[in-house]
Amino acid sequence: MHLVPSRPLILAISIAAALSACGGSSNDQALVIPAAPADQGAADVAPVPAVTAFVDTVATNQRGDARYATLDTNAGVRVLGGMLQIWKPLTEIVDAGQTAPAVAGFPAVVTSAWTGVPNDGTNGGTIVNQAVHAANIDYVVRATANRTPEQALAAYLDDRRNKGYSVSDAMGPLTTAWRAAAQQTTTITSIPADATTVLYNDGGNNNGVGGSANPSFGAVVDFVNMVGANGSTEPAKRFYKYARPYRWSSAVQVLPALNPAKSPTPTTDGGFTSGHSAEGVRNALAMAYAVPERFQEIISRGLELGESRILAGMHSPLDVLSGRIHGEAVVAANLVDPANAAKKAAGYAQAHSTLMAATSTTPTTFTAFAQSGSDRFSDYATNKANYLRRMTYGFAPIAPTNVAASVPKGAEVLLETRLPYLSDAQRRVVLKTTAVASGYPVMDDPEGWGRLNLFAAADGYGAFTGNVVLVMDAAKGGFNAADRWRNDIGGTGKLVKQGSGALKLAGNNSWTGGTELAAGTLEGVSSTAFGAGDVYVGGGTLIANAPASLKLAGKYTQLAGATTLELNALGGDRGTMTVAGTATIAGGTLHIKFPGGYKPKSGDSLIALSAGSLKGHFTTITVDGFANVAPVYGATTLTLTVSN
Repeated sequence: MHLVPSRPLILAISIAAALSACGGSSNDQALVIPAAPADQGAADVAPVPAVTAFVDTVATNQRGDARYATLDTNAGVRVLGGMLQIWKPLTEIVDAGQTAPAVAGFPAVVTSAWTGVPNDGTNGGTIVNQAVHAANIDYVVRATANRTPEQALAAYLDDRRNKGYSVSDAMGPLTTAWRAAAQQTTTITSIPADATTVLYNDGGNNNGVGGSANPSFGAVVDFVNMVGANGSTEPAKRFYKYARPYRWSSAVQVLPALNPAKSPTPTTDGGFTSGHSAEGVRNALAMAYAVPERFQEIISRGLELGESRILAGMHSPLDVLSGRIHGEAVVAANLVDPANAAKKAAGYAQAHSTLMAATSTTPTTFTAFAQSGSDRFSDYATNKANYLRRMTYGFAPIAPTNVAASVPKGAEVLLETRLPYLSDAQRRVVLKTTAVASGYPVMDDPEGWGRLNLFAAADGYGAFTGNVVLVMDAAKGGFNAADRWRNDIGGTGKLVKQGSGALKLAGNNSWTGGTELAAGTLEGVSSTAFGAGDVYVGGGTLIANAPASLKLAGKYTQLAGATTLELNALGGDRGTMTVAGTATIAGGTLHIKFPGGYKPKSGDSLIALSAGSLKGHFTTITVDGFANVAPVYGATTLTLTVSN
């Protein structure tokens, strides 16, 4: 693996040879080839926190068992422990409407005296942070008062309809094929006229038909069902004993059609945490694992389902955001379990083979098809903004916001199919560098589940530290062959791109350690795609495809041999490259394409490359659509005159 030359290389270029190959210029001289960007040392790591891991103890998420009745002994309760900074339940036991006999030295669980109805004159618990609690309930008051008819329908459907069916509409152009293959059905498509008196439940089959009864897609359905194991939110509900919002305030306007769904036994009907939200997140993550080509769209739908619970008046923001945390942890625990390895592999493989057959696509065309057309989740910017909003629901931080992020044990598995070319250690760093700030209510659990921003993580690193070595193998297909990172990448590290695959960089990047391309393709689709360091092309193809000139803040070096600089010219300075420092061209190819419809006329001159100082020549220059190219190498610019 080539990272850094031991010393600058000296390459003598014959002026006569340069003139015959690429045209004369004022920069014909012996070239001093700069060294590759300096080694930045070991890559960043995200150590497993030294606390009890959820993925190791998920089986303790039970009720009715005295061994798992406390914060310390129940994983599902413990992961939401930040709620104790907002609300202290009457008893810190899984005991709301619940008993359990003594066992193995653990005392018997006795039913709590909590009534489930706040302000009824009994000691129902203690509000620890009045500001957060008030904001939590007021959010529901305002949301339900301003609910639109469209939101009302969505809230009703997401409440009564099976969650798997609801989430699958985020498959976009794959939705019809997914539902048909899964044999997924629902009986709920509208709010019934008599909904105020009739409890209307879904007679469909949630995730579909699994097992041998569905030979072409049963493994996928089995996989989606599998990730919900040990996923009950009942232990948390019966521990925290925090009432639903409409019991806290009569100003909360529950959707009238859902009034029959209200539980008549508030002692066993706590609001924290939301079971619908947790299940929606679990289904979404399973589907996103099986079809990572729709990863961000599907997980966006999972959080949207949670917000529907607020708009319905059934849950508060704290109930819903805790459902996200709970659901993510449960899915990770089931995905990392070695006993489930065959199921997740079979689910992923069958999802792709069946959906490709149903949509007449191939491994080469499937990703483009999955992202084609227009649907509710086809706007990336809207998805991104909504996902971040639904992570915190506008709560102000209640603790320091600069605490370093922790990454829970096993959380990296959630990105296993979305970033398959990264190692587990690298995926953990991605989660670390894309996590939201600390300090938000409920989200600062000791492991770090609350701060994971999976939407951002699907866009790659948020920062580089040390040498970030990226190896992509195009022969493996899918994201191994081609991917795009859209985060704004900072840090002091260095990116080293190896392997035959292609990576697009689309963020407003600022990392300072430089970029070294050894093989494959790196494409800059934003003006600052390559950060603030030097760019060194020792192999492969570097592509400039930005809406304005691709700006390199340091030096640009291209070695001889199988190296290519490709400029996707779009007219004006779009698709060109501007180098602040010295551009040293020791050979290789310059290829200019016109993908956006723009094309110069025969006889036109193009400024292909500008630099603080331009040294050397390309061995070969080709311009699509033109047989003749006359290059002129100036002290700072390369100009091409094209003709047929």
